[in-house]
Amino acid sequence: MSSMLIKNGTIVDGTGAPRRAGDVRIEGDRIVEVGAGLSPRPGEELFDATGCYVTPGFIESHTHYDATMWWQPDLDPLPGNGATTVILGNCGFTAAPLSKEKAAQLEMIKIFSFFEDIPLKPFLQNVPWDWEKWSEYKASMAKNITLPANYSAFVGHIALRLAAMGIEAWERAATGEEIARMAELLEDALAAGALGLSDNLHDHDGDDRAIPTLLADDAEFEALFAVMERYPGTTYQCIIDTFMRKTGPESLVRLGRLTKGRGIRMQIAGAVPTLEFQKDILPALEKTLGELRADGADIWPGYAHVSPTSTLSLIKSLIFAQSNDYVWHEVVLAETHEEKARLLADPDWRARARESWDTKAWPHSPMNNPQDLYLLDSENGTGPVGGTLKEFADSRGLHRSDAMAQWILENGTRSTVHMAPFPKDEELTVQLMNDPKSVGNISDAGAHLQMLCGGGENILLFTKYVKEEMISLEQAIHIKTGKLADFFGLHDTGEIKAGRRADLVVFDLDEIRYRDMEKRFDVPDGDGGTTWRFTRQAAPMKLTLVNGVKTFADGQYTGNRPGQYLAPTEAPADQRAFEAAE
Repeated sequence: MSSMLIKNGTIVDGTGAPRRAGDVRIEGDRIVEVGAGLSPRPGEELFDATGCYVTPGFIESHTHYDATMWWQPDLDPLPGNGATTVILGNCGFTAAPLSKEKAAQLEMIKIFSFFEDIPLKPFLQNVPWDWEKWSEYKASMAKNITLPANYSAFVGHIALRLAAMGIEAWERAATGEEIARMAELLEDALAAGALGLSDNLHDHDGDDRAIPTLLADDAEFEALFAVMERYPGTTYQCIIDTFMRKTGPESLVRLGRLTKGRGIRMQIAGAVPTLEFQKDILPALEKTLGELRADGADIWPGYAHVSPTSTLSLIKSLIFAQSNDYVWHEVVLAETHEEKARLLADPDWRARARESWDTKAWPHSPMNNPQDLYLLDSENGTGPVGGTLKEFADSRGLHRSDAMAQWILENGTRSTVHMAPFPKDEELTVQLMNDPKSVGNISDAGAHLQMLCGGGENILLFTKYVKEEMISLEQAIHIKTGKLADFFGLHDTGEIKAGRRADLVVFDLDEIRYRDMEKRFDVPDGDGGTTWRFTRQAAPMKLTLVNGVKTFADGQYTGNRPGQYLAPTEAPADQRAFEAAE
């Protein structure tokens, strides 16, 4: 059994307690001793952490590596940014269960591919699809893939619906027999160690169809929640719409009614929205949240500390459709770059595109904020680069839609346009960080790879919020370690304590940086070549350990993949008693 002593560091243990000088001893995959002045043992590896913080490994609380991990198992850039656990299966989008019908299987894959901006062909070619039930999916992951981080996954309501109903899941409410089948499939997943049930009351697809879960009636939800009641260590996670049609307030009321008295822990993304354009629905959401909590609901708002940004690409992007602009989405759907260019130059298409931006696109969408769209990334460098879309449109005397079409034609259809971050309420964000029942460190890592790079956004908690004294270092560590581990029921990680997993990071706060995104051409395109994604350089950590194994050391990824599946459990009895007293 390997042994390591991390010595002379400053321990921030993940609980929110004050930092302290101390050493940490590891044997195998466990922390075995924490204290001051520990003496090295013969044959023990010594890591000198002088001038560094020693903390639990960071938990990525909201990722979509369910697909991309099959062709990018190094999870770049997570190891160099201290991530030791990733949460999969969010927003109702999961790879299991699968229908027996091939058409419904493909529909589920296409839904996942569209909404998370994940290329369809590598999804079809690199994932084995050797399962139907979620329990079989978990077994396939253990057999076929190794990762540099521990992982845990939800089962998605969308997948349950398609598995039970086939493609009719898009069209109607479920029958009693179909609901019973969904409940059976959910039982299989929870018994096999799924984190819980993830859901989606938010999205519409590229044809403006409501996502299948928006068609679920109360009877369907009640049957699924009845199953969840039998698994008290699990979580219901749901994304509600505070971004597009803004139906979130009604959805929150409905979920509160359907879960009342069931004791189900809930994570609701959007329960307290922090962007300025969402202020109109914030009072109703805060009122409902307060009432539900006062009535005993165990409800945790999910939030991101990074404001959403959009990179407008014509290759693979849902940003136009999700902005209610289905005319520009036609260009995204065009199969060849020649066809994309033909559409952009076509006068009839341009007229429809102008009308779409003027009358259909949401007021807060990129289409209606050309002053915040930057013309930075040219494919061929022949057209003007720099400045905003508004400045370019004004200089040419063009409508903003025509101006973007023209700029892309001049610079190449692989060029991208970059949106400034949405204005965000930082005071409200900090309030959510201070809320003892909130889920932070949400990043969408592993998805939208030609629009953003969620991996490494955790570092902004240090370089912005701690540096600007908005929160303490202890609180930043707690937000993405112990607080999340307890919430998800992963009680053997997230804290520096004897007996816990040796999931640890060591870093010098003065050395780490929030790195800029950069293009990397390493994503298989399904045709024998590669396309690009956004990633970023490591912060870097001095050391990242997962189950006692180095995944990042000496400034680089080690290539080790010691990650294991983590199943949720109920909180220990002493912790439950403490929480009840609180």
